[in-house]
Amino acid sequence: MKKLLIYISIVSGFLFQSCINDNEDPVAVSGVGDVKSPAVGGATEPNQVWFDLSSGQETMNRRTDWDLAFYSGNSFKVILNPSILMAAAKIPNITDINLVKESDVAELKTKVQVANFDPTNVNYVDDVKGNFPTGYTAISEISPNDSDNAVYLVNLGKNIFEGDVPAGSVLHSGTDRGWMKIQITRSGNSAYKIKYAEIADTKYKEYIITKDTDHNFSFFSLKNDRELLIQPQKEKWDLCFTVFTNVIEGAGTYIYADFVLSNLLGGVAAYEVKVTAPTTGAEAYNNFTANDLDASKFITDDHRVIGGNWRNPVGTNGLEVYGDRFYVIRDAEGFYFKLRFLRMTSTSGERGHPQFEYKPL
Repeated sequence: MKKLLIYISIVSGFLFQSCINDNEDPVAVSGVGDVKSPAVGGATEPNQVWFDLSSGQETMNRRTDWDLAFYSGNSFKVILNPSILMAAAKIPNITDINLVKESDVAELKTKVQVANFDPTNVNYVDDVKGNFPTGYTAISEISPNDSDNAVYLVNLGKNIFEGDVPAGSVLHSGTDRGWMKIQITRSGNSAYKIKYAEIADTKYKEYIITKDTDHNFSFFSLKNDRELLIQPQKEKWDLCFTVFTNVIEGAGTYIYADFVLSNLLGGVAAYEVKVTAPTTGAEAYNNFTANDLDASKFITDDHRVIGGNWRNPVGTNGLEVYGDRFYVIRDAEGFYFKLRFLRMTSTSGERGHPQFEYKPL
């Protein structure tokens, strides 16, 4: 088993929607920080973990618990679960969900895919930057005019892999979860109505989802016909540890393990600090104080600041966390932190066991 690098630095890219002024002083927060090991769940990475820096608390769900998330803000946006390879596209020339037949979607199914190295498949996933109120979503913004809302073919993605995984490897995607047809309209000024069914069904199911302004989204499982609480309240989480559908320029969508997202919609911002020799990443991290904050560097329009940038899954010395970087974060409550990663595996070399340390500034 290959030796893991222990002294490593990395992580935490997050975003907020209002910039920090140069003359704004850091907000103090009690405590001295901690070392945390989010319960991602091992080499199949079955869990999404939502972590709050101020409280040190985490909540967790299985990645397959939900399929759609309904935005609680002013716009009517619906996003797909990016952790299980979901995708969606309008079914052409169809306005009645009950009339959809297999022949209407057979060709479309070959296109509505993730990670098949087709550059055009970016059209079938949501904005990977996570700026959903203004960014692109595979399901168009829900119109107040019911007849303007299309019927969609939804690729439900992949189940979590079940089985043994070799040490140092990751296998996050298992069997196909199937396909559904859906149509979403507004229900008054603060709710959504979703119609959904299997492709061949001639009758649909229906559910009303009311906006919950305490949370960024309301979540729904098409497979289990129910609404769920997935994310904590919008100011009660900062980072999400998850599998994620990202984009490789020129190659389309790709699925990433060990990914870290920030709570962009909740007001989180972050930037990466890269360290040059002879100073080590650990030294730079330990010596970094509130006086070193650079407000101009905070990224406020992309929740992938950390992403997969904190680790090297194919390093010449084996799996490793990059030791030349750490992250500065403004959390959802206005507190400032520094954060770096220490591990990406367990002590026995199993993937899906990240560890990081962080301290308030």
